[in-house]
Amino acid sequence: MSINYSKWDHIEVSDDEDDTHPNIDTGSLFRWRHQARVERMEQQKKKKEELLQAKQSYQTRKNDMKQKIKEAESKPADMEKLKIELSELELQEKEFLKKEEDLKKEEKLTPWNIDTICHEGMSRTIINKPKPAPKPETDEDKAEKQRTFTNKYKDQIKKYGMMRRYEDSQQYLTDNPHLVCDETCNYLVLWCVDLVIEEKKDLMEHVSHQVIVMQFILELAKSLERDPRSCVAAFFSRIKLGEKQYMDAFNDELTAFRERVETRAQARIDEAVREYEEEERKKRLGPGGLDPVEVLESLPDCLKACFESKDLELLKKTIVELPKEEAERHMKRCIDSGLWVPNAADLESDATTKDANGVEEEVYDEID
Repeated sequence: MSINYSKWDHIEVSDDEDDTHPNIDTGSLFRWRHQARVERMEQQKKKKEELLQAKQSYQTRKNDMKQKIKEAESKPADMEKLKIELSELELQEKEFLKKEEDLKKEEKLTPWNIDTICHEGMSRTIINKPKPAPKPETDEDKAEKQRTFTNKYKDQIKKYGMMRRYEDSQQYLTDNPHLVCDETCNYLVLWCVDLVIEEKKDLMEHVSHQVIVMQFILELAKSLERDPRSCVAAFFSRIKLGEKQYMDAFNDELTAFRERVETRAQARIDEAVREYEEEERKKRLGPGGLDPVEVLESLPDCLKACFESKDLELLKKTIVELPKEEAERHMKRCIDSGLWVPNAADLESDATTKDANGVEEEVYDEID
């Protein structure tokens, strides 16, 4: 069935300039036309409302008349009168129908304008409830997330860290977008620290370059408030241009990062040395909980010489020459540290003790 477009042929527009005479004030003419159109619409609307009200009033009177006829069935005289009135009302109904038909024809022939050319088909208001704020991640959550990611993608991260050409890195990250995240960067940073500790500085410098590439991609995503995966191409496009200001910022960050890695690696080495020395010290502790090295260093030079020379006779002589309280204090510390073993004569002949350097030597006999 063909569509009838005739209703679009005549549209009344107040500011239609096609038929405006040059001697007529255009602005005033447009206002007059618009005012006349609005007045016609108001009259037509009022006419329609009056017809609707009259029809409703007629319908009410008609219903009342039917009810009276029903109630007056037992009174023939009243019945005739009521039927005559009902007939008159029915004649009025025909008039109302004719008026409605004329009004519809009039509306149909009225040209469309800006107020009647369209109307709102449907409308609704939707109020979005604010999304609850995401629960902040705890340190345990972050650590578990890092472990899971590392276990799953460790080989892929290392492969990216070993790449040299920008084209290869861009293609690899494009093919593996899940690697564009903080977890990849964290793993590469720790790897750089391990490489310094292993004295593989050249490899560390290469991997550190890939770390800064990843950091710049993540920072670009933050500044643009976009997903980091969508910023891979943008970063490599800019880095390949080689703008001096951008490259200087990149190289400065790379140099600072390498210095931080070496500082962190040295801190880990120092910490490991301290832990090792502490473990060794605990192994050396004597029965009284004292370190024989520390006790030996704190002894008077005369007693220290006796232990270092392992001269028992000289030790006996030196103890006798010292004040009694001082001698007892020093010997108690020697016993607590394991430098001196009392009642050594009661031990087996092959019993041994450790000297200040942790080397097993023969036990000195107890001084009488």
